[in-house]
Amino acid sequence: MAISYPASPSGPISDHASSEDAKQRKGLGPRVRKLHARIGKAHYQAEGMAFSKALLAGEATSLQLAALLRSLAPAYRFIEEEAPALALALGARSMPWLDLARTNALEHDLKKLSCLADTPVSASAAIWLQQLRLLARQSPHRLMAHVYVRYGGDLSGGQQLAIQADAILEQNGLPALDFWVFKRPTAELKISLHDAFEELELNQFEELELLEEAEIAFQATQRLLAELENLTPL
Repeated sequence: MAISYPASPSGPISDHASSEDAKQRKGLGPRVRKLHARIGKAHYQAEGMAFSKALLAGEATSLQLAALLRSLAPAYRFIEEEAPALALALGARSMPWLDLARTNALEHDLKKLSCLADTPVSASAAIWLQQLRLLARQSPHRLMAHVYVRYGGDLSGGQQLAIQADAILEQNGLPALDFWVFKRPTAELKISLHDAFEELELNQFEELELLEEAEIAFQATQRLLAELENLTPL
């Protein structure tokens, strides 16, 4: 029997890339407005990549989804082990780490998908993890840009990706993912995330570096997505 996938969105899935972005930014704090403005173009580019389009169209494979989660897991684990203390030292006291954390969800999902073939170790993920480790030691404020891009994306466009991903997995007799499922409402969590970023005690130079690193964080994501376009099992 043919599977009917949820209709893919007619416009950008993320408010960062939306034509309404400028209007939406008015209700945000000054630093988060700058972050949204800085990464809007990168968001649009990521959504235009072949794997992103395939996922939104319901045409990605279960193996590609498994490879994506396998690539993301080490970086999330590192962020969730190292970033909370660094964020606190920078003044971000209200970051909802327990509610944002994805490591346990990723572990559960990878167990669910363990029946799928192994995939090559992601070279892009290894480079990204090395970059995160360097930032944690030398430029913690830059590491926060990766925190913003990853969790902000999971709470925004990731919610639409989850619908398509779960439909693909269902077609193949596999369970839905936990990765994009949060225990608290995503709108509420986004407010907390934004508030925490406004709390960061950064000088003018560090704020500029935070904005710069947000674009670099998107480049890391784009490299991961590019690897998935021609994925072959081991």
